[in-house]
Amino acid sequence: MIRVAIVEDFALLREDLWELIGEQKDMEAVWQAGSGQEAVEKAKNEDADIVLMDIEMETVNAGILAAEQIRDQGKGQQVIFLTAHETDQTIITAMGTGAVDYIVKGCQEQEILRHIRNAYKGKPVMEARIQETIMREYSRLQRSERSLLFFINNVSQLTAAERELLRLLLDGKKAKDIAGIRCVEMNTVKTQIKGLLRKFGCSRTKEIVSMIQELNISHLF
Repeated sequence: MIRVAIVEDFALLREDLWELIGEQKDMEAVWQAGSGQEAVEKAKNEDADIVLMDIEMETVNAGILAAEQIRDQGKGQQVIFLTAHETDQTIITAMGTGAVDYIVKGCQEQEILRHIRNAYKGKPVMEARIQETIMREYSRLQRSERSLLFFINNVSQLTAAERELLRLLLDGKKAKDIAGIRCVEMNTVKTQIKGLLRKFGCSRTKEIVSMIQELNISHLF
């Protein structure tokens, strides 16, 4: 039997889910809670294989905080989020708790049951949109990690003049402005910019500026 817990602050929906689980031959509804904090307390004392967890309850992220605490209890209770929220940031934050699946409310009851059964088998369904959001974030983090190492390595090799040039570019200055500020010829600035582009493997200064801002390392200049 798959032991399922239900965490939902809307009593009617919670009871509907409780009844749905109870009707299944391979499932058993073992405990329920109407808030994230109540869920954490229940999970300490009562076992479950799968916890169906809403996100917005007593606070907008109560379910996420509860999932983290349930995870940290180390009892192996797997969380599936069942929520109305489907923004990329909410999905990423929620799945960062170690949850195994994420379901958006409004789907058919059989879909919810399918998600539960597959998660229990260790093969969570995870809808295409959720997978795409997670993989996009994973790829972004991979790129950021590689870019950060690349930047740190290259920043350490910049001359004082190149650092100053980068600082002015980060301030939004154009080549003509930079030449005036530094009292040098335009050709000198263009030559230094070409050197920067070569070092960072970029074709335009905007690319360098964007990467520095994205990596949040402007303070290095």
